[in-house]
Amino acid sequence: MAKLKLTSALCRIVECEPGKRKEVFRCTEQTGFGIEVRSSGEKTYWFYYTNPAGKAAQIKIGRYSDVSFDVAKKKAKELRSQTVLGGNPAAEKAERKAIPTYAILAQQHIDHAHTYQRRPENTEAIIRKYLIPRFGKLRINDVTPQAIAKHLAELRKTLAMSSVDKIRVTLNRSYVLAAKWGLPGSERNPVQAVERPRYDNKRERFLTPNEAKRLLDACAASLNPLLRPIVHLLILTGARKRELLDARWENVDVERKAWLIPDSKTGKARYVPLSQAALDEIAALPRYPDCPWLVPNPETREPFDNIKHGWNTARIAAGLPDLRIHDLRHSAASFMVNSGVDLYAVGKILGHADHQSTMRYAHLANDTLLAAVEAGAAKMQGGMV
Repeated sequence: MAKLKLTSALCRIVECEPGKRKEVFRCTEQTGFGIEVRSSGEKTYWFYYTNPAGKAAQIKIGRYSDVSFDVAKKKAKELRSQTVLGGNPAAEKAERKAIPTYAILAQQHIDHAHTYQRRPENTEAIIRKYLIPRFGKLRINDVTPQAIAKHLAELRKTLAMSSVDKIRVTLNRSYVLAAKWGLPGSERNPVQAVERPRYDNKRERFLTPNEAKRLLDACAASLNPLLRPIVHLLILTGARKRELLDARWENVDVERKAWLIPDSKTGKARYVPLSQAALDEIAALPRYPDCPWLVPNPETREPFDNIKHGWNTARIAAGLPDLRIHDLRHSAASFMVNSGVDLYAVGKILGHADHQSTMRYAHLANDTLLAAVEAGAAKMQGGMV
């Protein structure tokens, strides 16, 4: 090790003595600042110091080709200030390196989701598409509330508010899990400082009988031969899309006129009563040898991953571009309520876990009751004439 006053010009020309693997030149002007020169010609700026335990330590500032002399010297001065105040830069750097990036936490989140979620691919899709590309390279303690808020604001330009909020909730869940697992850098959850947007996610869209007919006619013209029976059964049963796409023949009891859904969204099995119209639709479905699925993809004989393309084409052709496939479930409820079925029964058929979910249809029940009292009033008035 040689000591001399390091300058930019000197660092440019210093070389390792022949026969040595490396040589270190320490600066006499800036305590701790030095440059290491290897026999290969590679040069690296370092800061050398004695740690609080009294042992020699060093921390890499950067390669000569990457960092200018002035920047390296300034960094050495900053590190010197830390050590004078009792700090240990090398230990602090090691602690920082132990903090995982969000990409690492994200993969752990995805793996965890696969251990308990019914549809872990939904969580995985959100993380891989919207979170890893933006935050993946950052250490989890470097993700700021400001960066999250800005990212969500950008997403709101192309996504629905409810979708953006799912992304926020998913990122928050990542940090909750990190804290639960005791990961370094998880002491602060930056998502908690991001204001949750207010929005009404309980949009109600109900098909009229005429709209339902137009939709079914459009579905019948689809290249997907099972689109019409799928849509028709969703309207007739009020089932969720995934419940029907994953339905098996063995769970349909024609004699009892019931369809068993063994694994619903609420985690509980339930029976859905089948009307004669639903039974007729099921009876007309094609059966494939050794295929257990009720409405499988005819090409793969496996459940459809999705029916988005055919659905979008059909709803536009029917003049219903704002209709969501989940609105078929709402429509099933509206048809039942408007026919005089009480809300309790509707909730049982739809598999609602609590009555609050069913109460969104209360105004439909009020309309039915109003029609009843109007009919009664008309009858009374007619008798008084």
